[in-house]
Amino acid sequence: MKKPSRLLENRNELFKRERKGWKGYVEWENYPEKKEAARKILTAQTFPPNPEFQMADIPPTNPVLEGKRFKLWHHALGGELDAVPDDSWETVLKEKHPEMLHLLQFPYNGEPPKRLVAGSEITPNSLHFVRNHGGIPIIDKEDFSFLIDGLVANPQSLTLDDLMDESRFPRMKKTITMQCSGTRRIEQILKYPGQGDEVPQAPWAEGAIGTAEYEGVSLKKVIKACGGLIDDAKHLEFYGAETYVKDEHCMNYVVSVPWHKVKVNEVMLAWNMNGEPLPRIHGYPLRVVVFGYIGARSVKWLYRIKAIKEPSRAPVQSQEYLYFPQQVGKHNFKFTDGIQIQEMPVSSAILYPLHKRVVIHNGKILCKGWAYSGGGRWPERVELSADGGFNWYTVPLENLSKKRAWTWRTWQMELPCDVEGWVEIVVRCWDNALNTQPPEVRTAWNWGLHVTSSCHRVSIYSVNKSRPRTKARLDEFEQKGIPFGPITLPLSFPAQTWEDYDKFWEKHDPRDAEDA
Repeated sequence: MKKPSRLLENRNELFKRERKGWKGYVEWENYPEKKEAARKILTAQTFPPNPEFQMADIPPTNPVLEGKRFKLWHHALGGELDAVPDDSWETVLKEKHPEMLHLLQFPYNGEPPKRLVAGSEITPNSLHFVRNHGGIPIIDKEDFSFLIDGLVANPQSLTLDDLMDESRFPRMKKTITMQCSGTRRIEQILKYPGQGDEVPQAPWAEGAIGTAEYEGVSLKKVIKACGGLIDDAKHLEFYGAETYVKDEHCMNYVVSVPWHKVKVNEVMLAWNMNGEPLPRIHGYPLRVVVFGYIGARSVKWLYRIKAIKEPSRAPVQSQEYLYFPQQVGKHNFKFTDGIQIQEMPVSSAILYPLHKRVVIHNGKILCKGWAYSGGGRWPERVELSADGGFNWYTVPLENLSKKRAWTWRTWQMELPCDVEGWVEIVVRCWDNALNTQPPEVRTAWNWGLHVTSSCHRVSIYSVNKSRPRTKARLDEFEQKGIPFGPITLPLSFPAQTWEDYDKFWEKHDPRDAEDA
C-alpha cells in the first residue's frame, strides 16, 4: 500500500466519480483496498475531537452542531467527496423550511420547530425531519439503476423506469409515520448524559417524527421478479449511496431487515413522497420505506439490495441503534449487550404549551401534540394530567386524528387546570395492544440515549384568570400597559395598598403569638 503522503497526492484519482450522473457517490463496500487507503489518509492527519455537547448547555446556535470533523474528513479524502459538504448544505437550504432546527449541519440532521411538527396530519416535505449519516449524493434519474443480488435465484439490475412499469410491478401507496429512535433524546441528555457521538446521538427534541404518503412498489414483488430467495436467505441488506465515516473507517450506509417483514408487504421501494418525486434530501431517486420500524432501516439513495442469511454485520446495524441495559455504559459495554432497535414502542409528545412558559387561561389549558406506536399498532387512547400524573383526563376521540395502522395520531384538548403557579402537564398514550409509556425519563434512560418512550412532561406557570384576585391583577397590568411576563421580573407597581394591608391586620392576629 502506498504511503499516506503518496495517497494524498493521488486521492482525486482514488476517489473519483464511480458512475455517470452520480455526484458525491463513492462505492466502498466492493473495494476493501479503497477503504484501507481512506483509513490511511485519515489516520495520517489530525482532526478536531468529537465536540462535547452534553455535559454543558446545548449550544443555542442554529445549526446547533457544525459537524466540523465530518466536513474535514470529506475534504481530506478529496475527489468526489470534496464538494459533498457544500452541496449537501445547498440542498438543505433549497428543500427544507427556513425555520427548520439544524441540529447537525453535516451530515445533515434537522427537525421542524415544535409549533410546526404536527400542524397537519400529513407532514409537508419541507417540514419532515431529516436524519442523515453522510452527505447527500446528487443522482440523475436517467442514470440511475440499482442491483438486486446475493441469495436470489436471478440477480438483476433495475432502473426506475423498470419499477414504474405497472405491467411488471403493481404500484402501492401508503401513509407512513417515520420516527427516529432518537426522538426526544434531549430529555435523556438533560437528565443523565450518555454516549456522545454527534451523529448517532444528535440532540433531537419532539420533531424527529413525520408522516407522509409514499408511492412505489412492494419489495416482495421485486424479489419475486428475481426468482425469489435461495439457500435459506432470511434477511435483505440495503445499501445507501452516502459515505459514512465512523472511527476513521469509510463505508456506505448499510442495514438489513428480516425477510418476514418483506414477505407481508411491509417494505416499499418508494420514488414519490406526498405526491411529488422524492426530494433529494429524502433519498431521490429511490429509497426504502420500512413500515413501523425506526427510520434508520429506511435507506435513502438505494443502490443495492443483497439477500443474506443473517442480519447485516455492517456497523450501523451491528454497532449502532442498540438499546443497552441501564448498568451498561462506557465502562463496560459490548455491542452484544444491546438490543437492535427495530419497532418503536408507544410514545407521545406535548408540542403546546411550551416548557417553562406562562399560560394564562380560564381554568382550561389548550394542549396539542402527537402519539404513535410502531409495528403497525396505533394510538387508541391519549391521556393528559395537569398534576404530574396523579389524575388523568382522556382526550376526546373527536380530538384525535384518523386511526390508521403505521401512522401517528395528532391530538388536542382543553385540559382542566384550576391550580395556579408551576404545574407539570404530562401526556401518555395507550396503543391498541394496551401498551403504555414508562412514567419517568430515568426508567427509559440507556447509554445510547435511544427510544425516549417515557411520558412526556412539560412544566408551565399556570395563571388562572377565572379566579377573581388573579383577574384583578391581570386587569391592572393591562390598564397600566405593562406586559405580565416574564414572571421573574419584579412587579413594577405595588402589590397591595397600605390601606388594604392595615385592614388585613385589623381583622387577624399578628404574625407572632402572644405569650399567654
